[in-house]
Amino acid sequence: MKIILFLLFIILYTFNAKSFPIPKDGKASFDIIRKNKIIGNVTSTFTKDDEILKIHTIVDIQVKVLFIPAYKFFQETTEIWKDKELIEIIGFTDFEDEREYHINGKDIDNQFIANGMDGELSLEQSILSLNYWNKDILKQKKIFDTQKGIVREISSKKLDNEIIEINGEKLDTEKYTLNASKNPKDLGPFPEYTIWYYNNELIQFKFTNWKDKKEVTTVRNDWKNN
Repeated sequence: MKIILFLLFIILYTFNAKSFPIPKDGKASFDIIRKNKIIGNVTSTFTKDDEILKIHTIVDIQVKVLFIPAYKFFQETTEIWKDKELIEIIGFTDFEDEREYHINGKDIDNQFIANGMDGELSLEQSILSLNYWNKDILKQKKIFDTQKGIVREISSKKLDNEIIEINGEKLDTEKYTLNASKNPKDLGPFPEYTIWYYNNELIQFKFTNWKDKKEVTTVRNDWKNN
């Protein structure tokens, strides 16, 4: 169970005006589902002040077996964006097995200086967060993993559109797959993700855990077709 959800929680939200709209109510909420049971949620709030966008995201998971806690996971991240560019990030991830990751990054002298699992990194100022809300990640070759504060190489593929039902509404969604490189310190391989968008908004994504072959799906629970 400790590895089942390992790479799901790189779900922190980034901003690009063309790639995705900010929800009108300033919030996006998702259910995390495994074996047809809701085991947690993801909630992001978007606050815009002139040119500055602040995105605060919490991932909270609690799995119980016979009413006894079997797995817990918590992640909290704040991103600051200006003029479509990530200028600062602070994050914390807490695993049940006592692994904790404190990550941060900031624009300094035309570079994005980040700190995480592999120490300090000097990255391109234009680097994006690995975060499924932002469709522009699908165009990138390298991405900043905001769970561990490392860089991964990624690739994506456009699949045929698919009609899926969210909150009783059928949506003709764009469907993609995304793969990312493995870091030597990862406990297992980075799984292939399948991602669905509707009108550039993230609707759903899923992966299959490499260890027990169970699917973990994250589904938008507050969808309203405005």
